[in-house]
Amino acid sequence: MTTVVETIRKANGAGRGVLVGYLPAGFPSVSDCVDAIVALAKGGADVIELGIPYSDPVMDGVVIQEATTASLSAGFRVRDTFDIIRSVCQQVDVPILVMTYWNPVVQYGVDRFAQELKEAGGAGIITPDLIPDEADEWIEASDKYDLERVFLAAPSSTDERLRSAVDNSTGFVYAVSTMGITGARDDVDSAARTLVARLRSVGAQTVCVGLGISTAEQVSDVCSYADGAIVGSFLVSALSRGGADDVLGAAKALTLGTTRLTA
Repeated sequence: MTTVVETIRKANGAGRGVLVGYLPAGFPSVSDCVDAIVALAKGGADVIELGIPYSDPVMDGVVIQEATTASLSAGFRVRDTFDIIRSVCQQVDVPILVMTYWNPVVQYGVDRFAQELKEAGGAGIITPDLIPDEADEWIEASDKYDLERVFLAAPSSTDERLRSAVDNSTGFVYAVSTMGITGARDDVDSAARTLVARLRSVGAQTVCVGLGISTAEQVSDVCSYADGAIVGSFLVSALSRGGADDVLGAAKALTLGTTRLTA
């Protein structure tokens, strides 16, 4: 499977940024989730961010919280993540990054999680509540199984923290565009542009921006200075509203913004 870094470089070489699309695992059911991810990929998403439902999602907004709560209530288990990835990989060739809070990985077993993710066809993990300073076990496991690591960087991060995120990320650095929780917003925080510039200054090669992106115009704006745009709540709303068909339409609309209008 093509890696996330290879996907970003290929898109950038073609004069466009990437669309990273988030969907929660197991929502509204495991089979429906698979259909939605396949639709997302066919609609133009370059990278999939598959979120593991968690009982205390401190960064997630209402739309994602409701979806993940429904998934957990329906009986979703961490091991279902690998079945979903395996099923998707049989239908489309798209890198899949698992977005997960760290506790479920620890409870599952870090090495076991990494091994099963690799065997299923996953590309790596986004860890929103794990900082590089505390990630030795994950760094060791991801190196062992050749999985990509994505750490987060926020506008409030010190230069030292940004450098640590850059040095330890192997997929891309996830630039949080605004302080707070996820959710579609009318405007993507202008701090994102400054944050990406700061990340570039400490050596970042690939940076994607997330939190609050919901329109092709916002995707276009982000892709003018970053390597890609990450969209979550907007796609989850589409899935809740009209299933895989609406996810396909939403992805197609968002992809229109990935072509760079500036060098």
